[in-house]
Amino acid sequence: MGEQPIFTTRAHVFQIDPITKKNWVPASKQAVTVSYFYDVTRNTYRIISVDGAKVIINSTITPNMTFTKTSQKFGQWADSRANTVFGLGFSSEQQLTKFADKFQEVKTAAKLARDKSQDKIETSSNHSQASSVNGTDDEKASHASPADIHLKSENNKLKIALTQSAANVKKWEIELQTLRESNARLTTALQESAASVEQWRRQCCICRDENDRLRNKLDKLEEQSSVISREKEKNFQLKRRIEDLESELREKETELKDLRKQSEIIPQLMSECEYVSEKLEAAERDNQNLEDKVLSLRSDIEESKYRQRHLKVELKSFLEVLDGKIDDLHDFRRGLSKLGTDN
Repeated sequence: MGEQPIFTTRAHVFQIDPITKKNWVPASKQAVTVSYFYDVTRNTYRIISVDGAKVIINSTITPNMTFTKTSQKFGQWADSRANTVFGLGFSSEQQLTKFADKFQEVKTAAKLARDKSQDKIETSSNHSQASSVNGTDDEKASHASPADIHLKSENNKLKIALTQSAANVKKWEIELQTLRESNARLTTALQESAASVEQWRRQCCICRDENDRLRNKLDKLEEQSSVISREKEKNFQLKRRIEDLESELREKETELKDLRKQSEIIPQLMSECEYVSEKLEAAERDNQNLEDKVLSLRSDIEESKYRQRHLKVELKSFLEVLDGKIDDLHDFRRGLSKLGTDN
């Protein structure tokens, strides 16, 4: 059946710069088809991508390969046989995840195929060795000469090698035929890709023109939408302003009613105010009279204080004179007592 595609996606293809081993070099000018192929005859898996008539990826997947996500939309893997590193840039993270999951699945399948092939080789080798040993044992059992035994052993070894060589030649012929078929399919695919490139380019131009037209239409619609949004905002602001003015008008009407009610009692308030003014004037006159009386009383108090101080001074002088008189009187009495005693 040959090789068959098992998974296909589109991505921008890059290869590592062989000189710097750091920078990426674009292998395709635009996104191209990248496919996983399974070879039923050889039980192998390959990643193949074609850009026009040029094969930009032909990587056989081995169990030692690893696909690494370096960003949300970019992944890479190293191919030691091609002596390069391939990088793929996807349009979405989902496409990158699907490709990475498929890579891991194919890698696991390749590992199982390799292990199964090794088991077959080991089984064949063990069987050949067992046959050789059995033959040697039979020869020993027939009691042949050592030279005959050696010749027969060498003959058996040559037969085994010849059989294996014939099997290998057949296998190589099958692989060669498989490669020829794969190359024929690749050539056909290249021709079909080359034939469809021009159609894709025309479709791309049509899509680009349609995209430009839709973008212009979208810009106009966005401009109209912005104008409508501004008008809606203005209408909303005017509505809020009208509501505020209506609220202020209701408040003013309420104030006007209150003022009208108050204007009805203004005459009464004025008469009361006149009555209060008269009482206030009378109180002010009484207060003035009281202030005059207070001033008079203060002056009387000051005069009384002055008199008290003057009286205190006079009283003090009088007491001093009185004390002098009392002392004289005591002296006189002592003098009289002394005269009485002398007599």
